Amino acid sequence: MPVPTSPAPLRTSLLRDSVHDRLRDAIVDGTLAPGEVVRDTELAAWLGVSRTPVREALLRLGDTGLVRAAPGRSTVVAEIDLAEVRDAHAVVVAMHRLAVTEAVSRLTTGDLDRMREANARFAAAIDARDTEAALAADDDFHRVAVEVSGNRALATVLDQFTPVVRRLERRRFASHAGSESVDLHARLVEACASRDEQAAADVASRTWQNLADLIPDPADRPDQQESR
Repeated sequence: MPVPTSPAPLRTSLLRDSVHDRLRDAIVDGTLAPGEVVRDTELAAWLGVSRTPVREALLRLGDTGLVRAAPGRSTVVAEIDLAEVRDAHAVVVAMHRLAVTEAVSRLTTGDLDRMREANARFAAAIDARDTEAALAADDDFHRVAVEVSGNRALATVLDQFTPVVRRLERRRFASHAGSESVDLHARLVEACASRDEQAAADVASRTWQNLADLIPDPADRPDQQESR
């Protein structure tokens, strides 16, 4: 059949995704704080859209654990659940390792330059203690391998679970671990440039594994120890 000429479905899809991304980012950066009640009418007014895309976005955010809702009750921004962050982190580490493994042989000189440029911006943001800029540059850096891998399933999984990790990762870039990541990024670029798949995969894992130090083991929490 002929390709439809009406652009309406595309606009609807873009609006839905845009609303979801705005709300997701507001939760990750703390604009919408943990425990805060979120109402679709208020969110719709804030974003200048109807309630329908907001409701759809909240359902998707519920699937990733960023909001909690119960039938007939309020929807609230989820508290940071360390067990969920730990699970999501393990998935994110594995996916970035896979992305680098699949991308190494395909990375061009231009791709490697994009990674170096992003790491330079990342280093400058860390020095300036600009968390927002650091996170943006870090995303740009890792996005190169994800895009070059061409693995859509991998990208979809990361899109779902990375925001869960990012809520805690904001603390990382205010610590020494942020500076360490600059060096790890540089090592990753060089491993990729050398087409050393194993070394690149190992560095990619190490880069994301650093965040594990910021995820306390629930079993080590005082309240859990008292209940033993």
